Amino acid sequence: MELENIVANTVYLKAREGGGDSNKGKSKKWKKILQFPHISQCLDLQKKIDVRYGYVVDQQPIGRFLFREFCERLHPEYHTYNIFLDAIEQYEVESDENRSDLAQTLYKRYLQRDASEAVDVLNAEVVERCKERLSPANKDVFDECSSAVKAFLEGEPFHQFQESMYFHRYLQWKWLESQPVTHKTFRMYRVLGKGGFGEVCACQVRATGKMYACKKLEKKRIKKRKGEAMVLIEKQILQRINSKFVVSLAYAYETKDALCLVLTIMNGGDLKFHIYNMGGEPGFDLNRSRFYAAEVLCGLQHLHAQGIVYRDCKPENILLDDTGHVRISDLGLAVEIPEGDMVRGRVGTVGYMAPEVIDNDKYTFSPDWFSFGCLIYEMIEGQAPFRARKEKVKREEVDRRVKDDTENYSHKFSDEAMSLCQQLLKKSPKTRLGCQCGRQGAREVKQHEFFSCLNWKRLEAGMCDPPFVPDPHAVYAKDVLDIEQFSTVKGVNLDATDDTFYTKFNTGSVSIPWQTEMIETECYKELNHFGPNITRTPDLILDAPPEPESKGCFPFRRKLTARMRPVPIHVDSTPPPAPPTVVDNSTPNSASATRNASAGQSVPADSTVTTSATSTSMSVTVTSSTTSTTMVTGTSVTISSMSTMLSTTSSGTKTVNSVS
Repeated sequence: MELENIVANTVYLKAREGGGDSNKGKSKKWKKILQFPHISQCLDLQKKIDVRYGYVVDQQPIGRFLFREFCERLHPEYHTYNIFLDAIEQYEVESDENRSDLAQTLYKRYLQRDASEAVDVLNAEVVERCKERLSPANKDVFDECSSAVKAFLEGEPFHQFQESMYFHRYLQWKWLESQPVTHKTFRMYRVLGKGGFGEVCACQVRATGKMYACKKLEKKRIKKRKGEAMVLIEKQILQRINSKFVVSLAYAYETKDALCLVLTIMNGGDLKFHIYNMGGEPGFDLNRSRFYAAEVLCGLQHLHAQGIVYRDCKPENILLDDTGHVRISDLGLAVEIPEGDMVRGRVGTVGYMAPEVIDNDKYTFSPDWFSFGCLIYEMIEGQAPFRARKEKVKREEVDRRVKDDTENYSHKFSDEAMSLCQQLLKKSPKTRLGCQCGRQGAREVKQHEFFSCLNWKRLEAGMCDPPFVPDPHAVYAKDVLDIEQFSTVKGVNLDATDDTFYTKFNTGSVSIPWQTEMIETECYKELNHFGPNITRTPDLILDAPPEPESKGCFPFRRKLTARMRPVPIHVDSTPPPAPPTVVDNSTPNSASATRNASAGQSVPADSTVTTSATSTSMSVTVTSSTTSTTMVTGTSVTISSMSTMLSTTSSGTKTVNSVS
């Protein structure tokens, strides 16, 4: 029914826009959900987490913020060093034409003997070597200076930070981050697409209002297909990768019937949709193709640096976000390759698999560069190199073309674009571009003349403007009723033997995305307050008991929460042990398997939301005081953000409840 799709899209779009109130999608009780525990409950975390400078400050967004605040308020001299590090980061992403002048400015401001803001922790030899390298103004001119300043900050300044209330506040944030995640953590919205083991829905974190995509993996379907290893590998890889160019895993939790991966939501659809369904001739111009190829290349670089081969690079798996940047998605076929090892496995998508994959030979990262070449070719030509769109041809014939045929190039290709594709689509990995440097193959590809006009530092920092920005009022997904539902799995029973697998999966929040969410949604800004005159708030006073919560009118109904339980403080002079190293000993599945497009785990986007007026009489009764009206091709629909009763003359009465 068209009205059901309109309702689903309208509620979803309203959630994306932050709702209709000042909370921007947050629950009315969001401050209660994110209430800090008493510090006495958090001190033991020091023994369980990494508390080194390189992790707390360099990798943890909230840790970085708190260390900077500690330096700025209590030690202005340390704050100067942080400003210097920020200036170096800005220098590295500066445009080529301005970098030389900026290098001279930084040297005069921070490194000269009589500089107004001299960084006095650098020895004369380091400063002199930096001065000698100023004239070419390379991006790494200040690398040695940066390393020396960080080495100083991780000494006495960081030790002082660990003794301060700012580090204790960091422990409180880590305690919140470690709390259990359940289905009650989220509001669920419309289905966006299908994955291999279940559907993908839009969802929203109640406490922050942040939107994500929830990939549901049905437990019985996983067990029936014996997909436990595949699911766990995907989850572990996603948890390890922190890249602007690969979808991030923010939460992993389980329900009674499903395992759920909560991922970056990409509202702009996938590249396949934009190549073929945006009107006009299929394909992109060279500049747009170059931009998407460069961001995908950065994503492959980050995966390969971690020893991960992707094995499913194709337009359906490259998704656009709200601003037009792209990310790699669906790591269901990805696998980690230990240093010096090779893998074998006939997996991927027909027409994008490299010849060595088709022949079931051993390989490392070479299949990704062949598939990357197919992607670039398809973006420019508007057609895959070895199979025409909707061409009915047997798989064996496509495999033969991949191994034997030479691709054709039209007038759409520049000389540089054709050269790049030809080198990436070499049949032998020994002569293919990017395959001679192992995990660092992306560096070789980046040096190709097709990318010579790009400033890679600026692109990696997200400072290059995308050539296309998706319409914020469009839903780049199939209609709700057009997404085929899964059949019921029969003959499979879940038992206690499955619990070990579920425990490995159900790990809750992922640190960096969770902390980034707190900062982006301004929860950090609103909650991270200290006492007057830079003093501790009651929850940070070590020898003070936790404040009792207000009992309200019905004290007999209140339960003692974790935040209310005092925890004795044990003084332990033994330094915390180093964090354990997690090693994934799982071996790649070498079984011969080919991914069908319909069984992929990306979110396809085949149509925008368009609805024609019908002759069916429709009436909408609103049961909420706050409403919004949407006009969709001649049909006026009034939607409530809370609960809406829909009635039609043709099919009786149906009630649709959206979770508040």
